[in-house]
Amino acid sequence: MSVSQLNRLVAGQFDAMPAVQVAGEISNFTCAASGHWYFTLKDERASVRVVMFRGRASAVGFTPKAGDRVEIRARVTLYEPRGDYQLQAEGMRRAGLGDLYEAFLLLKGRLEAEGLLDAARKREMPVWPRAIGIVTSLQAAALQDVLTALRRRVPHIPVYIYPAPVQGADAAARLVQALGQAQRHAEADVLLLVRGGGSIEDLWSFNDEGLARAIAACDIPVVSGVGHETDFTIADFVADLRAPTPTAAAELCCEPRQYWLDRVGSAAVRIAQAQRRQHERAAQRLDRAVASLLSPAQQLALQRQRLRMACHRLQRAWRGGMSVWAGRLEAQRARFGALDPRLALQRGYAIVRDGEGHVLDCGEGLAAGDIIRIEFAADTATISIAAVEHETKP
Repeated sequence: MSVSQLNRLVAGQFDAMPAVQVAGEISNFTCAASGHWYFTLKDERASVRVVMFRGRASAVGFTPKAGDRVEIRARVTLYEPRGDYQLQAEGMRRAGLGDLYEAFLLLKGRLEAEGLLDAARKREMPVWPRAIGIVTSLQAAALQDVLTALRRRVPHIPVYIYPAPVQGADAAARLVQALGQAQRHAEADVLLLVRGGGSIEDLWSFNDEGLARAIAACDIPVVSGVGHETDFTIADFVADLRAPTPTAAAELCCEPRQYWLDRVGSAAVRIAQAQRRQHERAAQRLDRAVASLLSPAQQLALQRQRLRMACHRLQRAWRGGMSVWAGRLEAQRARFGALDPRLALQRGYAIVRDGEGHVLDCGEGLAAGDIIRIEFAADTATISIAAVEHETKP
């Protein structure tokens, strides 16, 4: 086979190998303009070339230098043009950090089992903090970043600083004391526990169990802003809110003043619009009410008109009633007139009465010598009966 074929065959064998963890000392470190790292990893008896491409190198969190002892996770590869085998690094950490990371995981698991990491335990951030407290070192660059952000966002809110070292043997205990001081003074509604970025050793104070329990027991909501966005500490998990950076902690603890001013302005506009609409509706109701009102003269004229109409209706009712009663009276008069005996007398009839004035309707009982009176239409005649002859009508 050719040399190229041989190198390609060997490279294929390397590709089949799993990733390896290798510890050693860095030498001949070079950071190329492309951002890729090239260096040699060695120990007392051997060395190997290593390449770490820019995407992997940017996630390391520190820039190594010659003499640093590191641990890398890498794949074994072959650089075919020269037939040199090398390591292609995928991750890097300082040597000896494996024990620290293991301790970190053990403490995290224990606190999680106790419920100190539960989201339900954590408190909401105050909407209107009256004051903000900062727990950090007075010499920390993170302090100035936080103060600058707070001055820009909420210059009206007072800030209290509770100083404590953020690195060193006694840093964790001093941070616990600062948290206790903040609680005793009760000046702030929210506390920012902040520190800039660094190695895992630099941030180790924030992985202290005593500090974690102090944060969990704190009466004031705590925002943890430790290291860079890729850094995680036990304090981040226990705090009520984790911010990726110190500046982000300042931004998350409160809304900027302009946000509230904008909301107040919007509310003022809505209130003004509502008042204007209410005024317009009231004006319309007033106009309708005014339109329905009459002046005293108009009211009197209306009452006169109503009175005249009532009189007309009364007169029509009176006239109609009188006509009805007159008609009824005439009908009664006609009926009574038909019974008037004088009308019958005028037609040739007569009324016969006995001597005592009783009307006789038949001749029975009359005898010669009786006196009767016969009433005609024009006069009355008194007659003495000479003889009585009865004739029965058929």
